[in-house]
Amino acid sequence: MPNIMSTTTVFRRVSKRTAAWAVAGLMVTGAVVGVAYGPAAAGDKAPIGRLAQAATPGSTAPATSPFSAEQKAAIGQIIKEYLLANPEVMMDVQNALEAKMETLQAEKLKLTLKESANEIFRRPNAPTAGNPNGDITVVEFFDYNCGYCKRAFTDIAKLVDKDPKVKVVFKELPILSKGSEEAAKVALAARLQGKYWEAHRALIALRGEVNEASALRAVEKVGGLDMAKLKKDMDAPEVKAEIETVRNLAQKMGINGTPHFLVGDRAIAGAPQNLLEVISGHVAELRKTGCSVC
Repeated sequence: MPNIMSTTTVFRRVSKRTAAWAVAGLMVTGAVVGVAYGPAAAGDKAPIGRLAQAATPGSTAPATSPFSAEQKAAIGQIIKEYLLANPEVMMDVQNALEAKMETLQAEKLKLTLKESANEIFRRPNAPTAGNPNGDITVVEFFDYNCGYCKRAFTDIAKLVDKDPKVKVVFKELPILSKGSEEAAKVALAARLQGKYWEAHRALIALRGEVNEASALRAVEKVGGLDMAKLKKDMDAPEVKAEIETVRNLAQKMGINGTPHFLVGDRAIAGAPQNLLEVISGHVAELRKTGCSVC
């Protein structure tokens, strides 16, 4: 069974690979231009034939002149030949880029956790499940149209059922479609009637595209909800404010995919196959060492 990742993991990998190739090309371009136009060593009359003059024989154009079409073609050919002969350069650049991005993300998360701990873990009236006074808080950023979020829910439900001391905070992050935001509004409107967890379970279990119509049908089956009030509350200021607050928080933390979990100060991007095991392990460790943010 393949590993379960976030909605944007594949996109980010492709983007990183493209960026890595571009950087590799720029590195080679820089080397080529440096050789072509850089200072010649003593006795070196024309490194690699001085690319500019090799491409345009007899040219006396200054080094600051724009590249001619022939020069651009020559540079492109050199880059292509170099990368074909040394394809590992692209992997080296990609790996270095990914490592740097992960470091930057970790630093950004650490700073945001320090500055916004109350907003993340203790925001009044935030949608929650489990023990409202739990000793360890697990936070999930999710989207109702995210297939990985749907798969991850099984483990989150098990966590809530098996650990009576855990608090789970849900961050509605509708980033995939208009329907996602409509569904988020339905769930948050249900929270105003004390039925968030029940509504959340119903919505996350829906198959196919989730939108206002399908979300309303699903929560109507929950029971105990005033549907007329719920529909009106979908446009309530507190509902809109919750979605906007979470979006701003996710942007501040550098979260651009769902699901994304926080267990205290530990982050889990995506949904690994052993999600419950990973989260439970972090919870157990934090109970021993203490949680400085949650």
